[in-house]
Formats: sequence, structure tokens, C-alpha cells
Amino acid sequence: MKKIFTVLFLLWGQLAIAQVDTNRYEVPGRKNIDPDKPYVILISLDGFRPDYIERHGAENLKRLAEKGVFSKGMVPSYPTNTFPNHFSIVTGMYPSNHGLVDNFFYDAKRDQSYSMYTASTVRDSSWYGGLPLWSLAERNGVVSMSLFWVASESRTNGIPPTYYYHYHNEFSNDRKIEIVKEMLSLPDDVRPHLITMYFPEVDSQGHYYGPFSKETKEAVKNVDGAIQKLCEEVDKLGLKNVNYVLVSDHGMAEADVDHLIPIPEMVRNRKYVVMNSFSMARIHVLNKDQIKSTYKALKKEKNPNYKVVLTKRMPKRLHFRTNEDGRLGDIILLPYPPKAFASNPPSPRKYPGIHGYDVKWAPEMHATFMAWGPAFKQNYSIGSFENVHVYPLIADILGLKYDHKIDGKKKVLEKIKAGN
Repeated sequence: MKKIFTVLFLLWGQLAIAQVDTNRYEVPGRKNIDPDKPYVILISLDGFRPDYIERHGAENLKRLAEKGVFSKGMVPSYPTNTFPNHFSIVTGMYPSNHGLVDNFFYDAKRDQSYSMYTASTVRDSSWYGGLPLWSLAERNGVVSMSLFWVASESRTNGIPPTYYYHYHNEFSNDRKIEIVKEMLSLPDDVRPHLITMYFPEVDSQGHYYGPFSKETKEAVKNVDGAIQKLCEEVDKLGLKNVNYVLVSDHGMAEADVDHLIPIPEMVRNRKYVVMNSFSMARIHVLNKDQIKSTYKALKKEKNPNYKVVLTKRMPKRLHFRTNEDGRLGDIILLPYPPKAFASNPPSPRKYPGIHGYDVKWAPEMHATFMAWGPAFKQNYSIGSFENVHVYPLIADILGLKYDHKIDGKKKVLEKIKAGN
């Protein structure tokens, strides 16, 4: 029996591996209207704190920062989590406006939940608002490619990138670089001028081992080498006007994993839907007549580890008060860093790295922004700015016209462009 179980287990494992979709998808018939436009390669290093460059010895990134533009700390949108911030960067909108309000959330209007781990949900464009950069590029006759980015495998606004992949972890960093080089070697009329690519390693190791661990340092070194190799390989192609914008979605803080906070017992029943993001808990009160009484009862408990806030009274600067689909919940519990809520049931493993907090409460949430190439000034440092302003910057470099409303402002990053 044991032998049979072992064989079945191995077969199941092989089947699971075989089912990983590493194919590149292509929308046929698209071509560049102007093959002489600049190129922009938008790179995300998930969970990469700005101070990691010095702290963990990212010498290549340090050199590239000196070669171009470097921010002391880009301000992520709230909550400072992966999915909402990646989408804010490519839509120029705050999460409450583009609708992707967290990695996991409940939509009261649909009576459905969204999960970053559910492929069918992630690929369902009905969850997303805004016009992503790749959709804007395609509307303007600019071919685009996404080597992973939140929502890039959906058809948000009906327009996916010309070339895209379903998300997976099978590609090594070297393979990602090869793919970019292959795509930039295509004929002029079908070569992508906007490329997005994503590296998850630093975030993963930061969660598993903490921001100051040797494992996180090694991950920083690995992506540092990958970015340098990417630049070297693209340089070999001899293309003109290649520009790089490197960002992270958020930073990383040390969590108090030895004193995790349980979700209050009074809301753990069928009268409520609670979405626990660990650095925040959103409470949906199903009977709206009970919002006020629930809020008062939670306040009366006077738990010193978190703040109880009515969603409509969240700080205005966070842009997290209203959403037409009711995705923000009615009451929000905000743990004081480094406190965090416990999962239910409790996780068997402790995760010493956490993000999601308000940047004002936890400056460690600041994200990274760097840019280099002919479009940018050299050896130029700027202060903090919100990540929604990256969208109009890239649109301007590529000459992409838009008339829809966004939260980002072109003028904020105008000063970092060469010639200004």
C-alpha cells in the first residue's frame, strides 16, 4: 500500500508540474505605428526597500541609480500590498478607484471574494478598473509585452498586451532576460516598445526570514546581478533610446510574530465578513443597521494593539474611504506596527516580514524608484512621491495620449526627465 501511495504521489507531482503554463500568448495582427518610438522597460522588484541597496550591497543598482534618477522613497498606495500597488503603478489610480483594493477582498455588490491565488479570478477583467499602461500603449499603436504583472493576463478594458504570460515561477532570472532579448530582437513593426517584468524573490525571502536576514540579502544580490545582466544583454542589441524604470510595490517591516493579535471574537460569525490582511482587517457588517453598534462595541473593548476606524473616516490622505462596490468594508482594524493579526486557523509557520501598513505609521513601507536611459537626467536624486505618478511619466516618454481620469499628475515627475 505504501508503494502504491508513493507512486501516486510522484505521478500527481509530475502532473502538477506538467500543468504549469509557460506559454507566451500573442494577440495577432498588431503592429507599431511608429517603430522609432523610445522603449520603456518597467521592472518590479517585489518588496524591495530603498535602503536595501546600501544595506545589502546591491552594487549594480547603486551604480545604475547614480547613472540616472533615484528616489529616497516612493510612497506606495494604501494598503501597501502587492496587487493593489502593482495595479496603481500601471493605471495611475489609487486602489479605491481602480478597484483592486487588496490581495484578497470581498465585493459586497457581487457577493463574491477576490483572491490573488485564484487564477480564474485574477484573469477575470470584470474585477479591474482603469486603463493599464499596456492597454493605453496598444490603443496608441505601440506594441507591448508583459513578462508578468498584476492583471496583465486579463483583458482589462478589453485590451491585453500583444505578448503576455500566465503567471508562474518556472522561469529563472536568466530565462526572463533571454525572453526580453528575444522580444527586442523581433522585426521593427512587431517589436514591443513597452515591456513589464517582475521579480518576486526579495519579497518572498523578506516574508519568510525578515528584511535583515542573510536570505533576503542573498535575494537582493541575485536580482541586483539580474538587472545588470539585463542591461548588458539589451545593450548588445544596439537599440536606440532604451529607458528603464525600476520600482517596487512596497517595502518590508519586521513583524512581532510572537504576539499576534486574534481577530475579535464578536465579529467571527455569520453577521460579518472579515477580510484579514494581517496588517489590516476589514469588517463588512452584513446588516448595515448594525454598523454603528458594532463599531461602538469594538471601541469599547479598548484593545491597545489596534485602532478601530469607520471606513468612511479613514485618513483622507490614504484615499481609502469609499468604493462603489463596497470592497473596503464598513469598519477597519489597524494594528500598530509591528503588531499583526493572526490567521484563523493559526499558521504553523511564523512570517517575520510584513507589509501593508500606512507609510506614516511604518516608514519601512516606502518603495523603490529608479530610472535611467536617454529620457532621464543623470545622477539626480528626488524626494518622496506617490506611485500613481509613474503612469503619466511613462505615457509621456512613449508619447501615449489619454483622456480618461487618473490620480497621477504628469507635472510631479516632469523634473526628472532629461532637458528639464
